Amino acid sequence: MPAPRKYPNELRERAVRLVVEAREEDPSLSLNAAVLRVGPRVGVVPDTLRGWYKQADVDAGRRPGTTTDDGKKIKELQAEVRELKRANEILLAASSFFARELDPRLPW
Repeated sequence: MPAPRKYPNELRERAVRLVVEAREEDPSLSLNAAVLRVGPRVGVVPDTLRGWYKQADVDAGRRPGTTTDDGKKIKELQAEVRELKRANEILLAASSFFARELDPRLPW
């Protein structure tokens, strides 16, 4: 089970929206300057806010990368692969054990 998030999703969405609005109001404002301006106001570390903003861009298709949904699916599939490999090892060991039981002359 994943650890609980430090920041609620509502705060995350609001903070990203504020960065977007700040950049729309002042087009010359860089991403760094926007997160430095908005971060302290909402109580979020600027580096964290910058990551949220970039991930929101990926999720919206404005930036290449792995979306949040795809990342969750990948983690689930990796866990499933680990479990299947473990089950396969158990089945191989069991088949080898039972093969020896049936024919003790086999070299296994």
